[in-house]
Amino acid sequence: MQMNFLVIGLTALVPMLVGFIWYHPNVMGKMWMEACGFKEDDLKGGNMALIMGISLILSFLLAFSLQFMVIHQFALFSIVENHPAYSTPGTPENTWMMGFLKEHEHCFRSFKHGALHGFIGSVFTILPVLGTNALFERKGGKYIFVNWAYWAITMTIMGGILGQWA
Repeated sequence: MQMNFLVIGLTALVPMLVGFIWYHPNVMGKMWMEACGFKEDDLKGGNMALIMGISLILSFLLAFSLQFMVIHQFALFSIVENHPAYSTPGTPENTWMMGFLKEHEHCFRSFKHGALHGFIGSVFTILPVLGTNALFERKGGKYIFVNWAYWAITMTIMGGILGQWA
């Protein structure tokens, strides 16, 4: 199974695009600043080129890892990858398994299915991490909600794109 790095790279842009909308002052930006304890002046400093560059790299890592949650065929390939019978070309087992994998390589590969797994990933990965950090940072439920909802929307879209086109 080959990875489509072009789609992964394009998917890495989703957190940036959704973030520009989500954290805009007219959407959730004011609520986010209040939950974080920021004032507008607090956000004027900082090297935005560096922040955006590192964010893009981290988004690429997220897109790369999210494809393994979304695309079930990766699990099938990993099960048989080092098994001697399946890795020896021409054996009955190898022929059967390669035929099975070829026949089913596009099953459950849709935007809808990928979006579902992206959302599930946000609930079972992002929410626990954000919630734990928020507890120790003494942040409230509003902080958790604003940030998790952003990641839920973002990962849902990312999962959909990866499920359909990766």
